[in-house]
Amino acid sequence: MPVDFSLTEEQKELQKLARRFAREQIAPIAAEYDAREEVPWGVVEKLHEVGLLNAIVPEEYGGMGLGMLEEVIIGEELAWGCMGIYTIPMASDLGITPLLLAGTHEQKERFLRKITQKPALAAFALSEPGNGSDAAALRTRAVRQGDHYVLNGTKTWISNGGEAEWVVVFATVNPEARHKGVIAIVVEKGTPGFTAHKLHGKMGQRASGTYELVFEDCRVPVENLLGQEGDGFKIAMRTLDKTRIPVAAGSVGVARRALEEAARYAKEREAFGRPIAEFQAIQFKLAEMLMGIETARAYTYYAAWLVDTAQPHAHAAAIAKAYASEMAFAAANQAIQIHGGYGYMREYPVEKLLRDVKLNQIYEGTNEIQRLIIARHILGQF
Repeated sequence: MPVDFSLTEEQKELQKLARRFAREQIAPIAAEYDAREEVPWGVVEKLHEVGLLNAIVPEEYGGMGLGMLEEVIIGEELAWGCMGIYTIPMASDLGITPLLLAGTHEQKERFLRKITQKPALAAFALSEPGNGSDAAALRTRAVRQGDHYVLNGTKTWISNGGEAEWVVVFATVNPEARHKGVIAIVVEKGTPGFTAHKLHGKMGQRASGTYELVFEDCRVPVENLLGQEGDGFKIAMRTLDKTRIPVAAGSVGVARRALEEAARYAKEREAFGRPIAEFQAIQFKLAEMLMGIETARAYTYYAAWLVDTAQPHAHAAAIAKAYASEMAFAAANQAIQIHGGYGYMREYPVEKLLRDVKLNQIYEGTNEIQRLIIARHILGQF
């Protein structure tokens, strides 16, 4: 059977829709909301209106039921417009994924309907002030009291944490058990004892809300538990093994924008009597950028294909995420270099591309963690 690299007609139409949305709805307001450090809720509403918000939710619960390949096609386009704004729907999908992996039909019906019937978001709360990469060392406690769990602790760096209708929270029933004591439980917005505090002063992705979540004697019904006690760590890791791929897609989108901006400027800017695009040094930079973009996109699509065909994909997701995010950071950096002093100013979009895409090397597992995953895969094969 020959390998087919073409998109279906439906996927091409989806790509056109997302590309048009990014150009018309996201790119024109990206700088404004970055400067204001505010979530553009109007864009969220429009994403919902056209079906690009929470699109991975199955049709039976009000979503579009899109696969991973469709998700990354959308992701590249939206991130071209603004990585920070793209993080809003991407982080919502991150929150949705544990429910898709481990939720019962009743839980899916109850929680997914809340974010498909209106413009609404989900969130995923794993990281804590004292641990990020060591996800098994949770300090947020969950104590069973009758038909409730009582949560106490703090989560941090939680995208959508204050806007979300509900958050999948990872806590421990027994810290000494490490990963074997972790649970995943859905906490709804407005639950007594649950508060969200917005974090300010981020370097980039300022148009998405990042929060510290505090749980003080927060009582959550046992019926909100995903899976069984002790399943939480496995649910978190299975989630991240999938959701790192959209991060890679977003990185490709940022890099593509960096290349477009750099090429356009290089043809306009003159030095020594001719456009700098005619200089081989500039041409080589542009060529390197495109080499990285095409390579990252191809591997991101491959990782998405592994997910959609139910094949092992943890190492592929790690490769895609690490490679694409580092490639995109390098591309944005080269775009600034091509712009010279102007690239350092907010008048031009390339400085924002660099600030935004840096976070792609950090969240959903730092790239150092991705290398550990890849190395373990190698050592397990030989």
